Amino acid sequence: MNETVLSIRKLTAGYGGAPVLFDVDLEVRAGEIVALVGSNGAGKTTLLRAVSRVLRAEGGIAFNGEDILPLPPEKVFSRGLVQVPEGRQLFGAMTVEENLRMGAFRRTDKRTLKESFEHVYGLFPILEERRRGLAGNLSGGEQQMCAMGRALMAEPKLLLIDEMSLGLAPVIVDQLLDVLTDIRSRGVTVLLVEQDVFAAFSVADRGYVMETGRITREGPVSELGDDPAVREAYLGA
Repeated sequence: MNETVLSIRKLTAGYGGAPVLFDVDLEVRAGEIVALVGSNGAGKTTLLRAVSRVLRAEGGIAFNGEDILPLPPEKVFSRGLVQVPEGRQLFGAMTVEENLRMGAFRRTDKRTLKESFEHVYGLFPILEERRRGLAGNLSGGEQQMCAMGRALMAEPKLLLIDEMSLGLAPVIVDQLLDVLTDIRSRGVTVLLVEQDVFAAFSVADRGYVMETGRITREGPVSELGDDPAVREAYLGA
């Protein structure tokens, strides 16, 4: 069994004293794509914000065996835990290339930046074509590619991706799913948060179902996809 990269135990978090997550347990092992699925408002984004340490939480969060609960976001980021946020959150008035460079701003190995750019442009050729254009002028799919490329420029060990498919055409989603498979083959572990259960389960190894801040089901995606309750609630069966 692969070693555990992310271990979440009895995690509780919320906003302004109102709890959103309740005793969440979740585990991601090295080399996996793990899907966290659930309806809008289930608490999926809150979980990612807690893991990235931008949201106060109680319980346990260990990344590569280290307790990261006391750490600030920049320390967690520097350890290789990198998030692609919902809504892309690009710098629209900056060029595509400048946005990508923002992902690498904490790197000290500047001589390898060229290789990172080549990697990202290899995954997303359209970004190389538009590298000198403003990120704000990209289409929704291109912006998602830029946001993912920016995260990859940080050389993540664990990539947290929040609602990758939101608002995108199915053909673009398929391209992005292929990219996830590619980067996993290069040693990047992925925690994918999605409302689109079909998309998430098509690439994930294991999955968790979240409902109203609690994990209600977990297991290999082949088993979750056959679960009558999951099929009725999320797969339209």
